[in-house]
Amino acid sequence: MKKIRFMDTSFRDGFQSVIGARVITADFIPALEAAVEAGIDHLEIGGGARFQSPFFYCGEDAFDSMDLIRKTVGPDINLQTLARGINVVGLSSQSSDIIDLHAKLFKKHGVTTIRNFDALNDVRNLEYSGRCVYNNGLQHQVVITLMGLPPGVSDTYAHSAKFYCDCLEKILANELPFHSICFKDASGTCPPAIVGATIKRAREILDAAGKKDCLIEMHTHDTADMSVACYMAAVEAGADIIDLSMRPMSGGTGQPDILSMWHAFKGTNFTLDIDYEKILKAEEVFEKCMSKYMLPPEAKATNPLVTLSPLPGGALTANTQMMRDNNCLHLFPDVVKAMREVVERGGFGTSVTPVSQFYFQQAFANVTQGSWKKITDGYGKMVLGYFGRTPSTPDPEIVKLAAQQLGLEPTTEDPRLLNDKNPKLGVAFCTKQLEENGLPVTEENIFIVATCEEKGLAFLKGARPMGCRLVADEKKKETTKKEEKNMAASNTPSSYTVVVNGKAYHVDVMPSVAGAAPVVTTAQPAAPAATAAAPAAAAPAGGTEITAPMPGTVLRIQASVGQAVKRGDDVVIIEAMKMEQEIKATVDGTITAIAVNQGDTVEAGEVVAIIG
Repeated sequence: MKKIRFMDTSFRDGFQSVIGARVITADFIPALEAAVEAGIDHLEIGGGARFQSPFFYCGEDAFDSMDLIRKTVGPDINLQTLARGINVVGLSSQSSDIIDLHAKLFKKHGVTTIRNFDALNDVRNLEYSGRCVYNNGLQHQVVITLMGLPPGVSDTYAHSAKFYCDCLEKILANELPFHSICFKDASGTCPPAIVGATIKRAREILDAAGKKDCLIEMHTHDTADMSVACYMAAVEAGADIIDLSMRPMSGGTGQPDILSMWHAFKGTNFTLDIDYEKILKAEEVFEKCMSKYMLPPEAKATNPLVTLSPLPGGALTANTQMMRDNNCLHLFPDVVKAMREVVERGGFGTSVTPVSQFYFQQAFANVTQGSWKKITDGYGKMVLGYFGRTPSTPDPEIVKLAAQQLGLEPTTEDPRLLNDKNPKLGVAFCTKQLEENGLPVTEENIFIVATCEEKGLAFLKGARPMGCRLVADEKKKETTKKEEKNMAASNTPSSYTVVVNGKAYHVDVMPSVAGAAPVVTTAQPAAPAATAAAPAAAAPAGGTEITAPMPGTVLRIQASVGQAVKRGDDVVIIEAMKMEQEIKATVDGTITAIAVNQGDTVEAGEVVAIIG
């Protein structure tokens, strides 16, 4: 019987997939201790969204979190983090010096293994980042990213077993050093048959290359309800390790539960070789630790629609959390439907961060602003080649639109080398920003500014935003909503028409406070019935209203009252779905009013400024 190893993803991908990575480190330390006591020796604990989220939503430093985790588990546990190739742990790709600094700092702060992937499966993006991981003394797990194509698409090569194995051949041909390989399906949409065929052939390729001892790991999500079937196909084809989680961070948008997979292996030639009772106890501790956090219902359910529009578990919940923040969660079904076209016309990059976010942002823009009226920055740069080669050629019409709107020409140049030429990227630029803001120049601070940008600077200057969704806060919000609704209902006057001595009067009766007499407003003579509808009065000439094109949060106000602006000038910048949206002046004139404040949530169509 073959013992299948597993990595527990509860403390990174579990958090990201179920609660948008918004969790305070101290809250889960008891669960971490319980996991180690239960015999779990391989834990995913950081990287991905769990690097930015502590700064953005939890009021804590991700490096401090990593240090505390290592101190808690001791020196022998394999602590693994996730890196996005040349994007390392951010949405934006980085220059060479920041990519190397990532590996150096993660080694310093207790990490054992870095899983290194590129959403486009462009080996150029894996090569330098992988060598940095390897050369800094970490275990390098190279990744090939998987995704199931939506039904009815014409491409037969992208995301086939042959495509994935060709990627592996390129990795070997480039002599990229690695200790293990992971096939990562972030959306949980790759069919089991393709998973099995890919891993079977990969095992043959690795053996032929003299890498018989190289471990193969399989990663998927339960979002489309196929994860156990995919893991069965993987281990039967030769996979050595699978990714699992503990409740309440298992199932749904996360990985299958450790206990569920242990049970599924019964009667087969495979086993997890765990102590069932100890894992059960660890899960009970974990549930208690997480009881204060709100678990979104969409995170705990399977969703077959992702097979039509592949959306990673981590991106699904992170985006629904942001949509809740911006009061536009009702748009989610439409955005998911719009993703299919966005994926197909964008060249079939794997739907995993950052590409999944580019897809979601573009789909969101298509829903809120009209189909392809706006090409978002990330999606546009991707189809133009600024992040690498997509598996298939993007739609020429979309490439043309992107070039026109972004003012960029298509490129085939290595993205990292392009970034090295960018004066606004790299250690020197981040050092200058720290110095200009009077902040300590440390390697950690340089990396925080590089990967978290404006929000990273704000954190270092003392901002401690708290965006964790807690059960108590949600209950308080619901209570407030009910009270406001009841108040509105109780304050609604009852209107009557009363006839006195043949004369009609309108009477409004206001509800009374308990024990008091009803309040009757002054009666007014009723207006005579209109013989014909009067034409609507023209709106007063109060200036040109500038409105938000989509829901979002006000990030910056670029203009002030009394300032002269020209058509096309930025007036307000809002943020939605991790992207900035400029709201521009539509006419020449003078700002007569700014209707929002920094941090306000705005709806689509809401007035943000007036130009006179």
